[in-house]
Amino acid sequence: MKDTATAPLMHVAGLRVHFTLRKWGFLRAGTVRAVDGVSFDLARGEAVAIVGESGCGKSTLARTMLGLNRPSDGDILFNGASLGASSGADMQRYRAEIGFVQQDPYGALPPFMTVEQLLAEPLRIHGVRDAAERRRRAEAALEEVRLTPAGDILGKFPHMLSGGQQQRVVIARALILEPAFIIADEPVSMLDASVRVEILRLLKRIQAERGLTLVFITHDLSTVRHYADRIFVMYAGRFVETAHVEELLDAPQHPYTRALLAALADPDAANADTLREVPAGEPPSLVNPPTGCRFHPRCPQAMAGLCDAEDPPEFAPRPGHMSACWLHRDAPEAG
Repeated sequence: MKDTATAPLMHVAGLRVHFTLRKWGFLRAGTVRAVDGVSFDLARGEAVAIVGESGCGKSTLARTMLGLNRPSDGDILFNGASLGASSGADMQRYRAEIGFVQQDPYGALPPFMTVEQLLAEPLRIHGVRDAAERRRRAEAALEEVRLTPAGDILGKFPHMLSGGQQQRVVIARALILEPAFIIADEPVSMLDASVRVEILRLLKRIQAERGLTLVFITHDLSTVRHYADRIFVMYAGRFVETAHVEELLDAPQHPYTRALLAALADPDAANADTLREVPAGEPPSLVNPPTGCRFHPRCPQAMAGLCDAEDPPEFAPRPGHMSACWLHRDAPEAG
């Protein structure tokens, strides 16, 4: 029998999520390869950041992990059970185990519902019939996200709250069913800079206190050091580099990861006039991705006849560090 204490909470194997485009007017038929061959494990209680530019497939991957998209190929196992084969009651039970923190709190909270109604709805859907119990758990969730006094907040509508308070309500709703796993999709990108650190610290504290597995979807590498254990770098539907957070940020191996780090704002005013070299161009179309390495049209280190012809496997240039790049072809392949 498998040891559930050491087995990964989630195992993703060869995951592909493709969307078919139908011909309409001047638009041609085709297939969007939003996620195109991704494999990884998530340990119980760890925090992972999935980073990459807009359009790289991060949010599609998150929606598939939530059960909102079906895999085109491959599978997702949660506690050993196949998500791709789940339906009906099994899927409802799964969604009680996984919480979701949306990017835009203004759009995530229906304006016609009070905070109490917003927090009570998932409880009601999942069988909590007693109104007093729903209110008690709603108050406890608000106190956990530091929205106090909870009794005053319950009767308010979303427009009566600040952006930071709204996002705390979104987090409280994600926690209300006591899930084992939380996905936070750009959870601070819509908030003022002064509020972002507070929300990230809140999520990290809750993760540590509850022992949650936490996945952050983000394009911002400047803050991941403070809340993630590992980083998965995604480009054009695939992971191109994965490593422990300190290892990846201090010694990035893939040219795309180096480009992301080079694009970060430099806090040193003395470097304000320094032009940093970042790859030109835009991410490729996921309908017609380039042959070979998908980053090669933008890569300053691309090797003709190799990078543009052959898709690189995953190499391990350092222990526990994966880079899908031909620059590391002398390193062992990642197992």
